[in-house]
Amino acid sequence: MLGGVLLPISLSLPWIRLLYYFCLPFLISSNRLLAGTGAVMDSGEYSPKSNGECLEKINEVSPVKCAFAIFDADFFNDTKIAEIEQGATELNIPISRANRKLVASVNGGLHDPSYLVFNPEWRNEQVQSKTKRFSCPSLSGIQRPEGEEDIAFMTVLELGELIKTKQITSEELTRIFLHRLKRYNLVVEAVVTYTEELAYKQAKEADEMLAQGRYLGPLHGIPYGLKDIISVPQCKTTWGSKTFKDQVLDIEASVYKKLKSAGAVLVAKLATGSLAYDDIWFGGRTRNPWNIEEYSTGSSSGPAASTSAGMVPFAIGSETCGSITYPAARCGVTALRPTFGAVGRTGVMSISESLDKIGPFCRSAADCTIILDAILGKDPDDPSSKDISLDDPFSVDITNLTVGYLDDAEMEVVRILESKGVKMVPFKLNYTVNHAQGILNFTMDVDMLAHFDEWQRSGEDDFYEAQDQWPVELRRARVIPAVDYVQAQRARGKLIREIRESFTVDAFIGNATDWEKVCLGNLVGMPVVIVPTGFTKISNPPPDGSRRRTTITTGIYAPPNHDHIALALAMAYQSVTEHHRQRPPIDDLGPNDFIVDSISTPDYLSSQTIPCLEGSVPSGSAVTM
Repeated sequence: MLGGVLLPISLSLPWIRLLYYFCLPFLISSNRLLAGTGAVMDSGEYSPKSNGECLEKINEVSPVKCAFAIFDADFFNDTKIAEIEQGATELNIPISRANRKLVASVNGGLHDPSYLVFNPEWRNEQVQSKTKRFSCPSLSGIQRPEGEEDIAFMTVLELGELIKTKQITSEELTRIFLHRLKRYNLVVEAVVTYTEELAYKQAKEADEMLAQGRYLGPLHGIPYGLKDIISVPQCKTTWGSKTFKDQVLDIEASVYKKLKSAGAVLVAKLATGSLAYDDIWFGGRTRNPWNIEEYSTGSSSGPAASTSAGMVPFAIGSETCGSITYPAARCGVTALRPTFGAVGRTGVMSISESLDKIGPFCRSAADCTIILDAILGKDPDDPSSKDISLDDPFSVDITNLTVGYLDDAEMEVVRILESKGVKMVPFKLNYTVNHAQGILNFTMDVDMLAHFDEWQRSGEDDFYEAQDQWPVELRRARVIPAVDYVQAQRARGKLIREIRESFTVDAFIGNATDWEKVCLGNLVGMPVVIVPTGFTKISNPPPDGSRRRTTITTGIYAPPNHDHIALALAMAYQSVTEHHRQRPPIDDLGPNDFIVDSISTPDYLSSQTIPCLEGSVPSGSAVTM
């Protein structure tokens, strides 16, 4: 992320506090050039004042005009500056204050969504609504393993078959996964809230329905976890931040509501980097189960690490830029970042309404498909969501597909898909927009600041867990002019058009964590499946070796509204490989391997009691953490 230092100066004007030695000319100029609006001086040449020159001449020129340099807009003469000052004082400030009072007094962007809606569609044709569920494959001959460890690493489809055939109850599964959550969280630091009472209530209901002959489908009675930016009534929704660690929202998130309707059982609210940034949160820093000396990355750190460690069969996370792809790749799990708008976001803390996406972390691509089927579709309170008609991923004939592979693709994936009849061709995306990160930063940071305007104005950012992250970015966002935010969206449109014209294959294979592709994919709104493809030894292992590993993954990318193609290809690859079934060595690092820095029980878990039960909470009921 870009960083900077802001030094306020005192001017005689009440409407402005600006910085002299921080400026944004590169990104602003790049966006203007793409949009055909390059800034020029009166002489016809673009020549922003240097910060030093601005400071030297503060007594010779208007201080307001000098301050306009950080907006890349110091081209007005003194008469125009005076007009701006008067107009801002008389019109802009009253309107801004009225808008803030109306919609910005509550942090998080949970209410009053923007109606400037991003549409990732590549064609003018009307996208048909999804009318039928995917055809879940029937598994036969699945037998309950003897050990709980083996049960914990079964896929959702396999666990669903055990429940359907009454080889195990939902209450038994819930007990197994709550036990694993509590046991391994001391090391992984991935759990914010155990929703134990709620979980047993939902599990009991699932078992009673099955006893009555009512089966809701493959998620019936299956435990799972939610990233803790997703609201559940009467549960704390902390957003990973010490500022909001006691927050309880009376909102039922759309994705939680859909999973509850499918019969799934919520066992935990899982860690998110503070305010959905990276992996540092008020309770610690989430670790990678495959190598617990390193961290999980984020911000969907808890969902990735918990799924990897067999603490939950699946989890729900979110991505604005990299928050599904990075932790999934680091922790070696299969995950889906779906098409933008495919999954509703009501009740989910918002960073950017044109970038935020909800997606699953699972053991397999088939599990991702099952979860997507349950959470897909229009959310009436999310203007960006929509019903899209995806083909059934389980029924896609991959021999009809042409799939490209980039220079950084994992060639094992290419060879296996080719052996299954897919036409594999070398491929490269061609586009001229060369600052995708800059466009994304303008978009994400301004949108985030709109949702946390009060947080910044009240000085709560001073208590943020990592001061070089959101606090710095959002202070910088305060001085991005509205016109340049719009230019960034126009540059984004140009990028989308170029990607659309260059996307001449049905899908492509490439590195899932390449930063350029992460930024590009999120700006375009395209889906990607993150697929484990192998492991390597950790760097600098102990002399006698270690079972800790570094995961290898790849991404399978498809155009917007073609998630089914990426999922079908991932399922085909996993049907003949076992990388996604490997288990991290949390209990057995190796005969002479150990972690030097001891990990003790976090204070927030050893002492805190958190009630979390839908409906009325009986007096004295609580879950000890």
